[in-house]
Amino acid sequence: MKFFFPDSQDQVDPSFDFITEERDPFRVRQRDDLYAHEVLTQAPFDGLLVSKAIVDGLVSGTTGKYTGAQRHRLYREGAAKFFRLDNGHTPLEIMGDCGAFSYVAEEWPPYTVDEVIDFYDGCGFNYGIAVDHVIFQYEPATSRDDPKAQEWVRRQKITLDLAQEFWDRCDARNVSFAPVGVAQGWSPQSYADAIAELQRIGYTRIALGGMVPLKTNEILACLRAIDQVREHSTQLHLLGVSRVGDVPTFASHGVTSFDSTSPFRQAFKDDRDNYYTPTRTHVALRVPQVDGNAKLKARIRSGEIGQGEAMALERTALTLLREYDADKTDLEPVLEALVAYSALWDGGKSDRSEQYRATLAARPWRDCRCDLCVAVGIEIVVFRGSERNKRRGFHNLYVFEQRLRAQRGRTTA
Repeated sequence: MKFFFPDSQDQVDPSFDFITEERDPFRVRQRDDLYAHEVLTQAPFDGLLVSKAIVDGLVSGTTGKYTGAQRHRLYREGAAKFFRLDNGHTPLEIMGDCGAFSYVAEEWPPYTVDEVIDFYDGCGFNYGIAVDHVIFQYEPATSRDDPKAQEWVRRQKITLDLAQEFWDRCDARNVSFAPVGVAQGWSPQSYADAIAELQRIGYTRIALGGMVPLKTNEILACLRAIDQVREHSTQLHLLGVSRVGDVPTFASHGVTSFDSTSPFRQAFKDDRDNYYTPTRTHVALRVPQVDGNAKLKARIRSGEIGQGEAMALERTALTLLREYDADKTDLEPVLEALVAYSALWDGGKSDRSEQYRATLAARPWRDCRCDLCVAVGIEIVVFRGSERNKRRGFHNLYVFEQRLRAQRGRTTA
């Protein structure tokens, strides 16, 4: 079971000083900042998923995450050199997709088949996913003849028609990547119908789209229906699904790969589950910058609180956290400092004191052997700016990969 991590140009600056919070003044982001597969001795994934929508944006005017210079260099150098795959410690593959979530509101996908092939082949990807159109609804009892399913049927037909065109053009152009079809559906039967058609076209690798909001039992219902038509050689990929505990079950239904940003994004998007360990998660310790927190800046501008007071509480919290990590102070003063600063910037709306106590008492960063926890210590659990938050996200990917490796050992698929 392979895990692909969706790229969004997430990197960390190795020159960042956690005490002064300054960077090398001569730093060039794309040249000097590091990807997860460069900072971790064991890459925390088997490959990257690179979306055309992230790189190029949409025809309608939505910009991607890449600058113009980055985009041109990716096309010029190719993915292997751009992502510095040779600088990592583990061989990685690259899968490309169109980023259908980015244009879900459009009537029709914004890219032509040949534009997508140009992207995949020009960048030197290993796998290329056909152009598709997402179906978000899941109503297993609704047949394709039901008027309610009219739009879903239309999107499925668009996806299958484009899959046929994609297959034909890949064959005519003798592409260097492996074509991957996409099955979109709204029910177990509709997914099975799509799989049958994609296999008829010739696909042996098929991605299942639109399953991100589905519960595990709903995904399994679809996989069981697909089993009735899936040929033994057909390999399935789950788009955006990361249920690591279900890997053996998914594998028994022909799933050989998946992609997800969840372990990374939980580091700074989740309210509680910010830091992974092999057996549980911990909340990160929130110490936002005085000049970087919108709520706090608004209260300072209004005169409700003084900037000096805020900066003093911020410094105290950071100092005590580092002293705690160095065994120079006890837990209680640290907790008091975190709660005092939280009352200022959060207005006392969220009481995380017991969660903070659990994180501090466990000191999980001391038990982790990933390169990042070893290098930065307690800074990894401090919720504060992208340099700490992204490092914590990379750590989560490391732990996620360890969990996945354990699950792989339980499957014979």
